[in-house]
Amino acid sequence: MSSQLPTTPRPAHDAQHLARHWGEALAAVLAGFVAMAIVAAFGLWAAGAADLPSGFVNIVAAVVVMAAGGQIDLSGDAGALAGTNAELTAMPLTVTLVGALVTGFFFLLPLRHHAVARTRDLLARAARVVLLWLAALAGLSALARHDFPVSVGGGESQDTMSDLFGELLDAVNPTVGFRTDVGPTLFFGLLWILGVLLIALLVSRGTPLPPRLVRYHEAVRPVASAMLLLLLAYVLVGLVIGIVVAATRGHAAETLAVILLGLPNVSWLALGVGIGGSWEGTVEGPFGLPMPQILDSVLRTDTGGLSTVDLSSLASYDSRAWWLLPVAAVLVLAVAFVAAVRSPSRTRLWQHALHLGIAFALTMLVVAPVTLVEARFGLSILGIGELESLGGQVVLRPHVWRTAGFAALWGLAAGFLGGLLASRVHRRGEVDPSRERAPKG
Repeated sequence: MSSQLPTTPRPAHDAQHLARHWGEALAAVLAGFVAMAIVAAFGLWAAGAADLPSGFVNIVAAVVVMAAGGQIDLSGDAGALAGTNAELTAMPLTVTLVGALVTGFFFLLPLRHHAVARTRDLLARAARVVLLWLAALAGLSALARHDFPVSVGGGESQDTMSDLFGELLDAVNPTVGFRTDVGPTLFFGLLWILGVLLIALLVSRGTPLPPRLVRYHEAVRPVASAMLLLLLAYVLVGLVIGIVVAATRGHAAETLAVILLGLPNVSWLALGVGIGGSWEGTVEGPFGLPMPQILDSVLRTDTGGLSTVDLSSLASYDSRAWWLLPVAAVLVLAVAFVAAVRSPSRTRLWQHALHLGIAFALTMLVVAPVTLVEARFGLSILGIGELESLGGQVVLRPHVWRTAGFAALWGLAAGFLGGLLASRVHRRGEVDPSRERAPKG
């Protein structure tokens, strides 16, 4: 009489397998949003938002939504006698960077023990993360809304005209608030999470790729990981400078707020300016850019229009800005060397140059636009004029194609020099003569 070994029913096994994969996707999404919320909360606390009478949680949600590519609309209400005009376009890139790194890490974590990844399985993993991410972003968008009262007049420090406006507006206190524009938020949030997952696959040299994409591994991944290393290096340099400034020049809370909310905004602008790129913008009214002061000074230059932010304009206020050029040269050459060392030894010098030139240009085409800042607020009475104490704007726009063009030139030169330096280093694909077996006989 033969006995049969007990077997697990196939449907139960498939259900467990599917549940585990959904659990991994949920872990990646939750880890990303929790990390972003923590960084945003501490940054807003350092900026003083915790002292507001209400709405701190809503502001944290709004910052996370903006960091994930969402769109926040500002609105105001000042009754029949007055109108408010408010607008904000910006990404808190520290929150964005932390969310991207954490989400990408947990997305790749289950793949670390796989020798090869099938295209269908990889797409399924990505689809689960994308669906859960958009669901979480939609839920967070519902929380990212609040209204704040705006105080006008009524105080001893206000002039007579402002007091009069305050009395006129007493029946309907002016307010300013924010809401999430759900449609664009979900669309740009979709692009954001797809970009994060794609970049995570590109920069991770140890994660398996589908068989059809393996041949691109040697050409793409070394330079992709080098570009990520360059961006993180600039953030690290900015972090060190920020800590030194906070410790030696005071205003520690404000500096900490910038570090936790917008450090890459400043650091990656420094990278672009250092290689010859430029931005344009203006600052008017009481609002401004908290760090560095030199940037705020250039943007406040009264030229009758937008001011240009480049190496020469920054150096005209502080000659130390010229250091951005040698710092860029050292760091770009360093990552070019790293990319060349990680590339196969058969890669030629012109290929190193071409790969890095393309990669650096594409990197700045992504990085430069996300440093955009546009913020405006104004309160007008009877449709004419604005209260100067409550009006202002901050504008900072990149010259994207100029910056990307300089990045391509820098990448070509640094790629060639990096490959030349790497030719003196033992690299993958080479055979060490000292370890070759001696011939018999």
